[in-house]
Amino acid sequence: MAGSKLPEGELAFMYFPDNYRWSHGMLGALSTAPWGGAEIDEVHRIGLRIKDHLGDDQVWFREWTGEAERLEAIGNEKAAAGHAHSASAYLLRAALYAQIGERFLHPKTAASQAAYKRSVEVFRKAAGLMARPRMEHVEVPYEGVTLPGILVHGDPVPARRGKAPVMLFLDGFDITKEMQYFKGIPSLTARGISVLMLDGPGNGEAIRFRNLPLHYQTERHAGAAYDYLAARPEFDPKRIGIMALSLGGYYAPRAASMDNRFACCISWGPEWDYHTKWQQRLARIERGEILSLSVPWQHLLWVFGVQTKEEAFKKLEGFKLDGVIQKMRCPYLLVHGEGDQQAPFEHAQNMINACGSANKHMKIFKREEGGYHHCQVDNVTIGMAYMSDWVAEVLKAGQ
Repeated sequence: MAGSKLPEGELAFMYFPDNYRWSHGMLGALSTAPWGGAEIDEVHRIGLRIKDHLGDDQVWFREWTGEAERLEAIGNEKAAAGHAHSASAYLLRAALYAQIGERFLHPKTAASQAAYKRSVEVFRKAAGLMARPRMEHVEVPYEGVTLPGILVHGDPVPARRGKAPVMLFLDGFDITKEMQYFKGIPSLTARGISVLMLDGPGNGEAIRFRNLPLHYQTERHAGAAYDYLAARPEFDPKRIGIMALSLGGYYAPRAASMDNRFACCISWGPEWDYHTKWQQRLARIERGEILSLSVPWQHLLWVFGVQTKEEAFKKLEGFKLDGVIQKMRCPYLLVHGEGDQQAPFEHAQNMINACGSANKHMKIFKREEGGYHHCQVDNVTIGMAYMSDWVAEVLKAGQ
């Protein structure tokens, strides 16, 4: 029997109804629970400690990283006692909470940099304690340097006789390779599909510790990652796909359109013209409007390594898909939510219409089914299940 009619208004769990960014941050943490990133009680206790300091990002940072340190200590105690499974569970949450806390801070500080570095180390320790999925920290050669990645190996497939499929998963505007894991990577690996989570220029460790700012030519680092994966003996060069979320909705199709070696492509969220979007956003901010942003607007200057809006606009000029996505030939999936407050439906429609692939599909999650917010943050499980099934079919994961 079907449930009763849904009420009018917002259906997602908005912990701080008057603050989109903080509510989105809380949802970002809570949505990782199915893959071990969060425990609702721990997140709620953080919420109780910060609710009277709404919008104070220093308090946000202090309380999230404080909880991360508490869990890390417990995880280390469990590891020392030989309880690897319990230890990894505590350490995974510690890593995620620290990064949730750090991402709002601008400018970055010695304390935020130290917290982030610690989160990367904690995640690595957790990964080393886990038997499944098996994770391997790697360095991908890129233009004379290397990019840090985490290769999550797919589960064995009994019927498979040859090499395996693999997806390259790039970050978004403010997401990291560790955060990516908690976006449902085990949903792909359970289907026998390996995943390389990569901090590209402008993201994660690449911007924080390696001074590699964001640029629009994503085929450069995506192509380097393809070369790395294709050279590994366990992967089929003809079954290497690419996906990315949020601003990654630009990264992935740009790369797949400019490098036809990719076997498939997913935009987890649309991003048609990032240059115009930020011109409009900053004009509205100057008028005193409060926008639905996932991080403070100053994050834009930081990822480009610039000091002024004018410099950022210059860097943004190449972030347009018109004239690019028409070149795509591989199967393409665009996933969007009808209630997305960060990316309008018009951008999704422009992308799917312009895409040159003969095999292209757009999935719009509706209010009634859930997952209707940005990158399905209100129900990541159903978003990732949809994408994982599509990848499994396109890359023939059972073979």
